[in-house]
Amino acid sequence: MDERLLEIICCPETHQPLQLVHTDLVAELNQRIESGFLVNRGGVKLEEKIDEGLIREDGKILYPVRQSIPALLIEQGILIDQ
Repeated sequence: MDERLLEIICCPETHQPLQLVHTDLVAELNQRIESGFLVNRGGVKLEEKIDEGLIREDGKILYPVRQSIPALLIEQGILIDQ
């Protein structure tokens, strides 16, 4: 993820800053996706693994990044404490 992009994007819901998450959390979420137990805020079960993630400053919502493209729609956010 481009550092300059990270400086200007924010959470579409709360406008909190976003930061890249540690690869451990990405791996954990991808395991949950593989197991079929992860849904986004829109209620859609995730089937495609994520490459990276952008987490909100409060640590509650993660926005998936695939092929260097962040999905910054509220309904595509993932609640971390599912």
